Amino acid sequence: MRRTDRLFEIMQLFRGGRLLLGRDIATKLEVSLRTIYRDIETLISSGVPIEGERGVGYILREPIFLPPLTLTTTELEALHLGMGVVRQTADAELSNAAERLLNKVDAVLPSDRKGRAHLKHISIYATETPPTLDHLATIRKAIAKRHILHLTYESLAGDITDRHIWPLQTEYWGRVWTCTAWCEARQAFRVFRIDRIKACRKTDQHFEQSNGKTYTDYLAQLTFQKSTT
Repeated sequence: MRRTDRLFEIMQLFRGGRLLLGRDIATKLEVSLRTIYRDIETLISSGVPIEGERGVGYILREPIFLPPLTLTTTELEALHLGMGVVRQTADAELSNAAERLLNKVDAVLPSDRKGRAHLKHISIYATETPPTLDHLATIRKAIAKRHILHLTYESLAGDITDRHIWPLQTEYWGRVWTCTAWCEARQAFRVFRIDRIKACRKTDQHFEQSNGKTYTDYLAQLTFQKSTT
């Protein structure tokens, strides 16, 4: 771990407002106690309001506000990997948002940490996004605003049906996207593969959260079914 990353991690630990022992910090960060003492002295000399002494412990007496884009190398890896997957597997709106997010992050980073230059050892080859995944954007917005959707859906058996659904959640399974919903026609939860939706339009009707028809209820139902099998 680079020293700058380690200093950031120490700052994060102090934000909990508890008294911290140097040996506990050293154990957590897997460095020597002497290294932690030097790091704490560096932070104090930089104006961070840490009080305490060796052998007794240290505490942060005043709140501190770290820049929101002070990221460790590992956090940058996670961000680039996550956004890389989104760019390749989500709808156009999410893909463009991921691109803009990375550009904003790069704009405030040192030159040696911009882009993927420091991630040469990692590549992403995700499944190509099917054209019909355009419905994902409509579904996501309907979930946020609780719009009832009208679907024309083709099952795996080739049967085509029209449904009115209450969209509750979208899920990505590494290959396909699904939408979990309350189906008015079946009066039950159903999971629809988004790439098999032939048509999807927002209606003028809204749905409200009601007992037995929420995503939490759906998960509870799955848990119950699993426990009884």
